Amino acid sequence: MSSRVVVIGGDAAGMTVASALRRRLPKDDEVVVLERGSWTSYSACGIPYWISGEVESAEALVARSVDEHRANGIDVRMGVEATAIDPGARTVSVNGADDLTYDRLVIATGAEPVRPDLPGIDGAGIYGVQTLDDGQALIDGLAEKPRKVVVVGSGYVGLEIAEACVARGFDTTVIDRSRTPLSIIEPQLGEQVAAAMRKHGIRLLSDTAVTGFTLDDSGRVCAVMTKDDSIDADLVVLGLGVTARSALAAGAGLPLGAKGGIVVDDHQRVVGFDDIWAAGDCVVAKDRVTGDLIHVPLGTHANKQGMVAADSIAAQMLGETPRISFPGVVRTAITKFCALEISRTGLGERLAVDAGFDPVTVSIETTNFAGYMPDPGTMTVVMVADRSTRRLLGAQIVGAEDSALRIDVAATALAAGLTIDEVVMLDLAYAPPFSSVWSPIQVAARAAVKALGN
Repeated sequence: MSSRVVVIGGDAAGMTVASALRRRLPKDDEVVVLERGSWTSYSACGIPYWISGEVESAEALVARSVDEHRANGIDVRMGVEATAIDPGARTVSVNGADDLTYDRLVIATGAEPVRPDLPGIDGAGIYGVQTLDDGQALIDGLAEKPRKVVVVGSGYVGLEIAEACVARGFDTTVIDRSRTPLSIIEPQLGEQVAAAMRKHGIRLLSDTAVTGFTLDDSGRVCAVMTKDDSIDADLVVLGLGVTARSALAAGAGLPLGAKGGIVVDDHQRVVGFDDIWAAGDCVVAKDRVTGDLIHVPLGTHANKQGMVAADSIAAQMLGETPRISFPGVVRTAITKFCALEISRTGLGERLAVDAGFDPVTVSIETTNFAGYMPDPGTMTVVMVADRSTRRLLGAQIVGAEDSALRIDVAATALAAGLTIDEVVMLDLAYAPPFSSVWSPIQVAARAAVKALGN
C-alpha cells in the first residue's frame, strides 16, 4: 500500500528531504512539497551579494528549479500555503483547496525576520531580507535612487546589506543598540569591524535603540526615530535577526524551544510525535559545547538536518535502522565587511560564564602566512578555554584576506572536545606562503596554555 509524505517548505531543508526520499522510496509512494513562495532550493545567504551586484540574478542563487524537482518525481505545489496541521487526523489545511492527508509530515518552514512592533514599521520603503522575493523588492527600491539608506541592526545580514549599499554608492547609516557591531564577537573585535565600517564611509550609530519610524503623507518612511534623534531615511532595511517560523507547529501543539524553534530528537523527529519531522531554520539544535537547545538558522545545518530527516523517514517506511543522526552545532559562522574577514565558533567569554564555565580568554595578533613573505596580512584571534578542564570553548577571528576560514580548525576541535594542549599538538599544514610555522589557531592555543600557567 502506497504512502504519502507531505513536506511543508521548499527551500534547503524541505527539498533536501524530498529529494532524498524520492531516491530511496518506491515510486508508488508520494512525496508532496507545499511551497507558499515562488522559488525552491535557493541560497538566502547569497541575497546580499545579489543586491551588491556581485551575483547577477536571482536565478544564479537557485540550486535546483521547480521543473527540475518535478522531473525527478517530486510533486511540488507552488504558491500553496499550509494554514493548519491536525496531527490527530493527519491532515494539512491549505489555502484555497481541500485538506491534504499525510502518512508522514515534514515541517521545513524556515525562519522569519524579527519585525518589532514599533510605530511606522509597516510603512512603505521599509524592507526585510529573507527570501528572493524580498531581495527583488529591495533591489527595486534601491533602483529608485534613495538619498539616504538606513540599516537597522549590525548582525550578519545588517553588515552584509550595509556593504552592498556602500558598494552601490548609497549614503548609508547603520544603527544598532549594541556597543559594537556583530555583538556575537568580543567587543575588541567588534571595534575593528566598526573602524572598517567608518573607513568605508558608513555612519555607525552604536548603543542606539530605534524607537519608531516617521512616515510622510503618502505613508512612506522619511526618518528613523531613536530616543535622542531623528535620522533622515528614504529607504530602511531591517537586519534584526530572525526567529523560527513555527506558527503552524504551535497551532498543532508541537513542542517549541528557543526563539520558537520546534524541538526535535537527533533524527529530526518532533518530540512526542512519531509521524512528524522538522528540519532547518524552524527547529532548535543541541549546542555541542553546553548541551543547551539553541536556534541557529544556517543553510549548512538545514541541508544536513534534511538529510537526517529523510534517512529517518525512509528507515521507518522501509523497516530499516536509521543510518545517520544530527549531532548538534558549535555555532560556527563566517562573514566579511569589504576586505575585513570575520569568523567565530563556540562560546565567547560572556556565553561561557553564562553556561557555568570558568573561562580564560586570550587575544593574539599574528599573520595569515609567514611574516617574511611579501605583504603578509594581519589577524586577531581570540580564544576561550575552560580553566579547570583546559577544554577549548570557542574562538573568533578578525583579519585580512585568508584569515577567517582558519576558524574551521577550532570548530573541528570543539566538535572533538579537544583541550587547548591537544590543539597545540594538531598536525596542521605548513608552508611559508600559506601559514606561519604555527597555525594562527595554535598560536592562540599556546597563549591560552601560558595564561593557565603551564
